[in-house]
Amino acid sequence: MNTTEKLNSAEKETLQLVLEEHTQEQANNTKAVNDLVTAVNVLTGKVKELDEKLDKPKQIIVSADTRPIQEIMKKGVVDMKTIVGTKPQPVVKKLQILLFPEQDAKLFYKIVFGRWFLFLVLMLLIINLYNFSVHWSDNQKEVQQLQLENDRIRKAWGYLYDQEGKSGKRLMDSAYSKSRSNDQ
Repeated sequence: MNTTEKLNSAEKETLQLVLEEHTQEQANNTKAVNDLVTAVNVLTGKVKELDEKLDKPKQIIVSADTRPIQEIMKKGVVDMKTIVGTKPQPVVKKLQILLFPEQDAKLFYKIVFGRWFLFLVLMLLIINLYNFSVHWSDNQKEVQQLQLENDRIRKAWGYLYDQEGKSGKRLMDSAYSKSRSNDQ
């Protein structure tokens, strides 16, 4: 019997612990339900207040001066009446190619002759200056080549002149004087 009493007492203790936990959970659940009920009651009260406010709306007073808008509208209506009342003018389609503008011709000429003409003159000046410099450098090279050739001829003439005797020198002098008379 001793073992059955021990088992019964152990079962009693476990049952007692389980029941205590269960009662504690039940107390927590009851508290949560009570909190929810109070929250729902508060929200219900607020909804009722909002419904009452919506049932009795406040009047909104708008003070806007519409006279300027009315004046603009009147003016627009008058303009439309005058447009409708006037005789419609026929639409004329023109096909034309303009070299110069019909409007602002003074500005166009100022731009064309003031800037473009100046740029054109500058371009022509630069091109001519370039052509002149190229031609001048070519001429200088040609002059240098001719001078080198003349120097070689003179050196050769001088060498031959120094190597010849009296009769050869006379012959060379006469050839030199004949070539001078032919040049003039």
